[in-house]
Amino acid sequence: MSATDTATPGEDEVPTEHAVPDQLSLAGGFPPVDRDRWRELVAGVLRKAGREDLPDPVEDALRRTVATGVSVSPLYTADDADDAGDLPAAVGVPGLPPFVRGARAGAAPDSGVPAGWDVRQRHAHPDVAATREAVAADLENGVTSLWLVLGEGAVPVESLPDVLTDVYLDLAPVAVSGGLPAAEALLALAGDRTDLAPGGSLGLDPLGVHAASGEEQDLAGLADVARRAPTGWRTVVVDATVYADAGATAVEELGCSLAAGVAYLRALTDGGLSVDEAFTALEFRYSASADQFTTIAALRAARRLWDRVGEVSGASDGARAQRQHAVTSSVMTTRRDPWVNMLRTTVACFAAGVGGADVVTVQPFDAALGLPDAFSRRIARNTQSLLVEEGHLARVLDPAGGSWYVESLTEDLAQAAWAWFTEIERAGGLAAALSSGLVSDRLAAAWDARAQRLATRSDAITGVSEFPNLAEKQPARQPAADLHPTGGLPRVRAAQEYEALRDRADAAPSRPQVYLATLGPIARHTARASFAGNLFQAGGLATPAGDGASGFAGTGTTVACICGTDGDYAESGAALAAELRAAGAESVWLAGKPSLGVDGVDGYVYAGCDALDVLRTVHDQLGLTAGMAISAASSEEERA
Repeated sequence: MSATDTATPGEDEVPTEHAVPDQLSLAGGFPPVDRDRWRELVAGVLRKAGREDLPDPVEDALRRTVATGVSVSPLYTADDADDAGDLPAAVGVPGLPPFVRGARAGAAPDSGVPAGWDVRQRHAHPDVAATREAVAADLENGVTSLWLVLGEGAVPVESLPDVLTDVYLDLAPVAVSGGLPAAEALLALAGDRTDLAPGGSLGLDPLGVHAASGEEQDLAGLADVARRAPTGWRTVVVDATVYADAGATAVEELGCSLAAGVAYLRALTDGGLSVDEAFTALEFRYSASADQFTTIAALRAARRLWDRVGEVSGASDGARAQRQHAVTSSVMTTRRDPWVNMLRTTVACFAAGVGGADVVTVQPFDAALGLPDAFSRRIARNTQSLLVEEGHLARVLDPAGGSWYVESLTEDLAQAAWAWFTEIERAGGLAAALSSGLVSDRLAAAWDARAQRLATRSDAITGVSEFPNLAEKQPARQPAADLHPTGGLPRVRAAQEYEALRDRADAAPSRPQVYLATLGPIARHTARASFAGNLFQAGGLATPAGDGASGFAGTGTTVACICGTDGDYAESGAALAAELRAAGAESVWLAGKPSLGVDGVDGYVYAGCDALDVLRTVHDQLGLTAGMAISAASSEEERA
C-alpha cells in the first residue's frame, strides 16, 4: 500500500461514507413493495387465522365502521387522499377558507406560538354557594371561561348575579344554557358594559329544544336578541350534542348541525340581520369521543361544510369561519368503573384540540353518577391544562393535516354528512324533519347498528363489557336533576345495557355465579376460561373455576361453562356436561363456537357472540329479575 492510499483527505474532500445523495429515500435500503404485495401478506395471515372466504380487495376484511356509511381501512397511501398531489390547495391553510385546517391562524400576542383553546367548565349545581365556590376554584386554576346551566334543577335564573359576583367579566367569558330566561338574565347582568370579554354566549337553541322535547319552537325573535348581544358574543348555539346523545354517528351529528345552522341563518336574516351578522351570531357545539381520529376528522369536516354554506350564502371569508365548542361525549361516559372516564375524556380532549376546536369542555369523570365534586372538576380542568401546558398540544396548528388517513376520513365524513344535510333540506328543513320522524328514524337506525357492535363487544367498553371489576366501590355523589326535556329524541349511553345487568346482579342477596369447569392442563384451558370469565363478569356474575365438575357443588349455582380446547371437547366435553348435570347444573354452556356441536351443551360463548343476549339468558336461568335492580336503586336513592 502506498503512502497516498492512507493519506488523510484534504479539507475540501468528503469521505465516501459521508457522501450525501441529492435525494434521500427513507426506504432506500429495502426492496420495493406495492399494495398488491401487502395484500398477499395480509391474506396469508388471515388464512392462517382461519379465514378462508376473503373479500376482494382483502383489506375490506379489516375495515371498521366509524359512522353511517363511513368506514376506515387498515392501510392508507397517497392514492387514498383526495387531491393528494396538491393537498394545500384541497384543504387550505389555517385561518383561511375552507377552514379545514382551523378557523384561526394567529398566535398569542408576543408568545410566538398559537394560543391554544378556551378551557370552559360547565356548572349546574343548584346550590348557589356551592356553584360560586366551584366557579372561583375553576377560574383560579386554569379555566378560562364558564358555562352555566340555568333553570329548574340547575342554577336558579334569579341567582345568576350572585354566582358571578366575584367573576371579572372583562376577563372570563360566560356562556349560559336555559333558553330565553337564561339569555335575558345574562343580558341584564351585562347591562351597557362595553368591556366584557369576547367569546360569551347567550345559548339560545330552540331547535335543540324541539329535538329533545318534540315540541315545535318559535325562531322569530332570535334576531331581536342578537341585536342586543354584547360585541363579540354569540346569540345562538347549534347544539349538535343532542343528536349525538340520541345515538347519532358523526355523520348524523354534522348533518343535523348544518340543517340547524341554515334554519337559524334564515331566521336571523328574515329578522333583519345581514348575512355576516347572522353567521357571527352562531356557535356550534359538537361531541368529542374517545374515537380520536373520527373526532379530529369530524371537526375538520364541520368547518369545511359550514364554509361551503357561507360561500353559497354570500358571507365574507371571515364570517364563514365556524366557531366550535367541543364537549366530551356523554354517550361514552360510564357509571361503572368511572375512573376509566378520565382516560376517555383525555383522549377526547386531545382529539378536540388536534381537531381545532375553539372551546373545549371536559366533563368530569363522575358525570354519569350525579353532581361532580371538587376532585372530579379539578381532574377535568387539569386534563386540559396538561395537554396545553405540558403536552404542548397547541404549539402546532392542525398536526393531523396531510395525513392520508385523516384527510381521507375528513373527506368521507364531509361527503356523507352533506348528503344527510341535503336530505333534511329536501324534507323541508330541520324542524319539519324532526316533526315528521325523519331525524329520529335515522338516529335510531344509527344507534341500532352501534348497539349491535356493543352487544357483540366488537365495540369494547373498558371496565364494563371488557375487564369489569366486580369488587369496585363506586364513589358516592349527590344525585343530579334530569335537566333534559323529554318527549323527543332519546338519550343513550354505550354502557347502559351492561350496567343494567350489573345493577340486577348486584341487587341479588348474594353474588350470582357461573362455574367455569376447566378441561385439561392450565396451559390449554386458560385462554378460554379467561374469555368466558370476562364475558360473564360483564353481567355482574362471579366466575369460580375448578377442574372439571369437582368444584361445582360447592358454588351453589345452577349454571356452568366448560372451558378447554377443541380437542379436549371432542374427547371429553359431552362426558363433562353429563357430570355437571349430575352434580346439579341446570344449564351448561361451552366456551367455543356452536359448530363444535358438543352433546349436552345448552349454549356457546365465543368471540363475536351476542354477549348481551347470553348474559340476559343466564340471568333468567339464575332467577335474576329487573325488579331486583329497581328495588336496589330505590333503596340507594333513599339512602342518598
